[in-house]
Amino acid sequence: MSSAAVASAVPPLPLWRTSPARVARLVVGLWVFGTGDALLVASQLGNSPWTVFAEGLSLHTPLTIGASTIVISLAIFAIWVPLRVRPGLGTVLNVIVIGIAIDVTLLLVDTPGSLIARGLLLGGGIALIGAGSGLYLGTAHGPGPRDGLMTGLHRATGRPVSLVRGAIEVTALTIGWLLGGTLGIGTVTFALLIGPAVQLGLAADARWRAAASRRQEPLSAPTR
Repeated sequence: MSSAAVASAVPPLPLWRTSPARVARLVVGLWVFGTGDALLVASQLGNSPWTVFAEGLSLHTPLTIGASTIVISLAIFAIWVPLRVRPGLGTVLNVIVIGIAIDVTLLLVDTPGSLIARGLLLGGGIALIGAGSGLYLGTAHGPGPRDGLMTGLHRATGRPVSLVRGAIEVTALTIGWLLGGTLGIGTVTFALLIGPAVQLGLAADARWRAAASRRQEPLSAPTR
């Protein structure tokens, strides 16, 4: 069964009404995402576009990279108001959890001296971001700040989603680079691989949720 078919078999979930299991998956997914983002930073081979921005901001303020990520997310969240984007519990936790996870991970992980080890950090970080995206997006608690900005601008301008998202990412990357954020081969690798990584994460999560839903269905009465 295709990932789209699996996803369509799972009923839509409310943005704010939730359960302990959904919240746990949401928080774990966001934490895994933030951990992966921090591994890209630790590799020193090039950050994801928004973390280039966050690192650049941290170089000119007392903020850490994680705290800068939170501040940038709050600023983006404020832009939602005129765009009339509907937030959810995931939107709020996205703002908080990812930034904290980045700072905690950077306290625990040092940049290795070997280029091979740094490459492994880069690859592992992209894989974790994909897996974390699948987990937290699969809970359907609302878009993250950047995704909401993308959909809001898409509706407001009528421009294609791909064009809007590309313009947002390039803007964040350019500002971050001008501020001194790390731009390199890791940034290019991230841009090329993050789409497939997130797709794999979403497909794995959709299959898991569909299987869990089937396990919870009551057994039908035997027929003669």
